[in-house]
Amino acid sequence: MNTRKKTADTEKVVPPDMPFEQAMSELEHLVRSLEQGTLPLDDAIKAYERGLRLQRHCEERLTNAQLRIQQITLKAEGTVDAAPFDP
Repeated sequence: MNTRKKTADTEKVVPPDMPFEQAMSELEHLVRSLEQGTLPLDDAIKAYERGLRLQRHCEERLTNAQLRIQQITLKAEGTVDAAPFDP
């Protein structure tokens, strides 16, 4: 018997190209569900695990954005130069 049923959205992998805003929205929804305390234990655990994956995804997207911003430099003559970012 397979005890690892993959039926809920909370078990899906977070696609690397998922927009930050979409991941945050889903994470906020999961947090609200968990805070209400009405989920059955197994569903709450799955939601928590999904939340962790979404949180890591959001942190990674923010870190990459910060690195890209840091690569934009101001030249001495006052013009902006942007170096390509390679994660």
